Order: sequence, then structure tokens, then C-alpha cells
Amino acid sequence: MSEKKMSSSRKHHLKSLMLSIAKGLLEAEEAEAKEERKRYMEEHCPPLSMPGSMQELQDLCRKLHQRIDVVDDERYDMASKVGKCDKEIEDLKIKVQDLKGKFQKPVLRKVRMSADAMLKALLGSKHKVNMDLRANLKQVKKEVKEEDKDAVGDWRKNIEDKAGMDGRKKMFESEA
Repeated sequence: MSEKKMSSSRKHHLKSLMLSIAKGLLEAEEAEAKEERKRYMEEHCPPLSMPGSMQELQDLCRKLHQRIDVVDDERYDMASKVGKCDKEIEDLKIKVQDLKGKFQKPVLRKVRMSADAMLKALLGSKHKVNMDLRANLKQVKKEVKEEDKDAVGDWRKNIEDKAGMDGRKKMFESEA
């Protein structure tokens, strides 16, 4: 099946028609929203009549405060319901994603950073961290043990002492 290509002038004409229709729909929707807002305000907010005396003015203020409290309670209830629904939606999205199993871990990039710079990034700039571990070590002097000259020099004597059953017995007694 060969499809005929549309000429550029035809495309342009159709595009301009679609844009004009969309513009008209947007304007109609905006006018409808204004009308709905006006109707709602007329229903829920009757015209305000200003009283002449101080007592009537105070009564009006009390009524307005009561209405404000009622509206505020409704707003809070709606906000809590919306928050609960949002959290439920997020949980369901996570479950769907887990069930699909198509979550791919992003490829981690290698970052060349010294240990000092990494600790500074983790702990913040206020903490001074030094990774020179050798600076914190205690200085310990090595003591050279002086071994018995006889034991090192005359190895045959040790062998003869350990030879036979007496030597084995001595060896086990010294370990225990």
C-alpha cells in the first residue's frame, strides 16, 4: 500500500486549523471556569451588609470567625485525605514497579577522590578530618631480646635432651 505524502502547505493549513480550534476551546474553558467561580461565590458567600451599631458589628465578626473555623476544618480534612491518597498512590507505583522487575540500577561513575576529601564531603566543611593515621600512632621502642648463647651455640645438646622417651615427656610437660 502506498500512502500519499501530504504537501507542506496542506500540513501547515491543518496545523493552523488545529491551533485555532484548540485556542477557541481554551478560551471557552477559561470563560466556563470564571462563570463557575462566580456561581460558587454567589452560593457560598452572600453579600455582606455592614451593620450600623458596634454590637451588630461584633456579632457579624463572631459569625465570620465561626465560618472561617468551619472552612478551615474542612480544608484540613481535605488536605489530610489528599496526603493519604498521594502516599497510597506512591506505594502502589512502587509495588507495580517491583512487580514489573524492570528497574535498572544506574551505572555508577568512578570518582577520584582522596579519603580526606571524601570525609570532608560527608561530614561537612566544619569538621577537620585528617586521614594521616600514622600521626596518631604511639611511638614504641623495640626491645631486642638477648637469647642464651648456650642454646643457640650448642644445638646438639637440645636434641639429646629431647631424644628418647624422657625428652618427649619433658616436651609434653612443658607445653601443659
